[in-house]
Amino acid sequence: MLQVARRGALSLGESLDAVREFALSSLTDEGSGKDRDGRPDLYYTIFSLAALQAVDAPLPLQSVRRHLESFEDGRQLDFVHLGALARCWSVAGGASPALATEILRRIESFRTPNGGYDGDPGSAHGTAYGGFVALGAYQDLAVEIPKPLKLVQSLKFLETPDGGWGNAPGLRAGSTNAAAAAITLLHQLNMPVSNSSAAWLLKQMHAEGGFLAMPLAPIPDLLSTATALHALACLDAPLPAPAKERCLDFLDSLWTADGGFHGHWADDHLDIEYTFYGLLALGHLA
Repeated sequence: MLQVARRGALSLGESLDAVREFALSSLTDEGSGKDRDGRPDLYYTIFSLAALQAVDAPLPLQSVRRHLESFEDGRQLDFVHLGALARCWSVAGGASPALATEILRRIESFRTPNGGYDGDPGSAHGTAYGGFVALGAYQDLAVEIPKPLKLVQSLKFLETPDGGWGNAPGLRAGSTNAAAAAITLLHQLNMPVSNSSAAWLLKQMHAEGGFLAMPLAPIPDLLSTATALHALACLDAPLPAPAKERCLDFLDSLWTADGGFHGHWADDHLDIEYTFYGLLALGHLA
């Protein structure tokens, strides 16, 4: 994803400096990313660091490490923020073996009886997003995920009758981000993916460009667009040229001269998470 985002950054030309400044402004002096309200948040630190890497900006690694050390072994963190801690340590020079072991032990406490992962420790079924977070944490800490086939099998419970995936069993219609997470997981684990998956994703494209979060969503959004394009790349299913142009127009409609991207047409905020997704989407369309 970072390699693709770097390609997206290079396609910005003279606008790259504005993105670089926006990415730099997304970090506090203490080394934390800022959420949408400007407050320090470990989850947003993922995207601040990744965006800075994508635009080839210097990383304040000393302050970032101090910030990460304040979380110790992550005992106070929920599942998503444990994954964020692993991701940020991979950028900041790597966690110690003992710390990596403890983070992953906590990640495993969120494993569900059917072999997946979910942020609710009492859940019986894993979610596609949970599996994505868990596999990312293992990869970031350079450890093989245990029982990968059980994770793959858990995704079967999330398949939907319309050919996609949902984030819970028994749903009648899939969602773009759940489908993209499932496809990416299967791709990373070297498992086959049905050819119909690409067709399902392409059906979620809006007539004016961008992808819908689910079939009945009223407008496209940047997160769904970036994840759909990434999943299509995993499937080696490039967009036709006219569709690519419409997606580029959609991204242009969300871009601002301040160096960031809005999440969708009705979004008045700028944040670093959506800006990274903008770079990722650009990279796949470049």
